[in-house]
Amino acid sequence: MSMIGNLLRVTKVELEEYLKDSSLLEERIYNNTSDEEDPKLVEIDRSWEGILFLLTGQNLETIDHPMARVLFSGQVIDEEQDLGYGPGQYLTHREVKELNTELSKITTEELEQRYDSKRMMELEIYPNTWEEDEMINYLTDYFEILKEVFAEASKNDEAIITFLN
Repeated sequence: MSMIGNLLRVTKVELEEYLKDSSLLEERIYNNTSDEEDPKLVEIDRSWEGILFLLTGQNLETIDHPMARVLFSGQVIDEEQDLGYGPGQYLTHREVKELNTELSKITTEELEQRYDSKRMMELEIYPNTWEEDEMINYLTDYFEILKEVFAEASKNDEAIITFLN
C-alpha cells in the first residue's frame, strides 16, 4: 500500500465544524456521493516526504524545521480519527498565508540543487526510490502543485487540512 499525501482547502467555518465533529471531515473525504471529485482536495501522491526533505534536509522521524508545517502542522483535527495513516492536521487561514509567503520564494531550481538521492536513501525518505533519474521532476512537479494549493487557499482566506491515506 502506498501512503498518499493529501491537502484539503477548507473555509474557516468548515474547519471549525470539523474540529467540533471530525466525522464530518471523514464523510467529506470518503463518502462523496457525487460523481465529481472535490476540487478543493488535492493529492500529491507519494511525494510528501521527498518534498519535506527538499524543504528541510530532514526525514519525518527527525524533522524539526518550521517548513515541515506545510504538511505536518502538529495541530490535529481529532487524535482518535484515522484517515488512513493517522489523523488529519490543519493550518489556520493565517498560518496558510504565512507559509504561502515562504513557499512562494522557493524556486524549482533551488529544490533541484537540494536534491540528494544518496542522502535521501540513507534517511529512508519515503518511498525510497530516489535513485531513479526522473524522481527530481516528480518532486518538483508535486511541489508546484503544493504551492498552487497554498496560493489559492491564501487568496481565498482558507485553512488547509493535510492527511495521509
